[in-house]
Amino acid sequence: MSLRDLENETRELRARIAALVEEAGNNERLLKRSQERELELLKADTLAQLFEAICKGLRVSYGLEHVTLLLCDPQHEIRHLLIADHINTEDFPQVIFVDSLVGIAPQFSSFHKPWLGPYMGCDHQLLFPKVEALRSVALIPLRRNDRLQGSLNFGSNDEKRFSRHLATDFLAHLGVITSFAIENAVNRARLVRSGLTDFLTGWHNRRYLHARLKEELARAQRQGTGLTCLLIDLDRFKQINDRHGHLAGDMALREAAQRVDSHIRDSDAAARFGGDEFVVLAPGISPEQAAALAERIRIAVADAPLEIDGVSLDLTVSIGVAGIVLDRNESDLKAAAERLLAEADSALYRAKQNGRNRVELA
Repeated sequence: MSLRDLENETRELRARIAALVEEAGNNERLLKRSQERELELLKADTLAQLFEAICKGLRVSYGLEHVTLLLCDPQHEIRHLLIADHINTEDFPQVIFVDSLVGIAPQFSSFHKPWLGPYMGCDHQLLFPKVEALRSVALIPLRRNDRLQGSLNFGSNDEKRFSRHLATDFLAHLGVITSFAIENAVNRARLVRSGLTDFLTGWHNRRYLHARLKEELARAQRQGTGLTCLLIDLDRFKQINDRHGHLAGDMALREAAQRVDSHIRDSDAAARFGGDEFVVLAPGISPEQAAALAERIRIAVADAPLEIDGVSLDLTVSIGVAGIVLDRNESDLKAAAERLLAEADSALYRAKQNGRNRVELA
């Protein structure tokens, strides 16, 4: 081998080594950036923060035109948790909620690893709604406990950005981290709303009501005062669900609860009794005063329609009012509580029978 050949070979080896060193450096930086992205997802405390980190954070970090998140939410639980946290799903148009994964995309029939390839409108338009000019996509399955829960979807205007020959290990790992982060955020939201709280409205739940009712009866008995109960029912709630969907029904319940809440005192106890019924316990006032309070609540709920997707829904409530004054010798507070609720329920029934959107006093 001549000296010139040896020098050429040496230069080639040095160039290859330099290229390998540069590639190793790039891989190290890529790994560090990927870990930073994943950490941002895991650090999100709320669903809203997580959706922001996924849809905006990953889009900016990866330099993509579009990132969407598809979630299968058949019982609307995640949507309920968002509403309960005063978050409108319309604030996150890149998050797509579906009741079923059937027919979403052909890749979902056997979706165990990331799929990379050209964007095909007929196959992928549901994953990228109202999006144009995409040329290539990466669809990343989100699985927990061997169940497909949705997908993380990357879209690029560059046809070479996501091709089928590219390695998908890091995307698969990102899918695992994203699935775990979503599960954690949902569980945290559940904990906030569990126990004694109705997660949809933020009010106390029926379990709390029964405990509080006995406490208020005992206090009223000691003080020689009365306790009044308002049983409130959202009128024609089933029609709202049937005509506009359960999500609209949830929004109507939440809005009605907020309007009621704005008119009750700090000393009153309010709870969601179940379904479309609410209870307000008003200590220290007469049934007639409670009926006047109920009338103010009725007017407040009916004051303005609820706007949902361009549709105006009229909200009204029927309210039954009942009061009780316990004898000092009465010891069965549970029976007294049941009697008070039954009388309020009977008054509510009369309000419904007499045309709804009215107050009836037991």
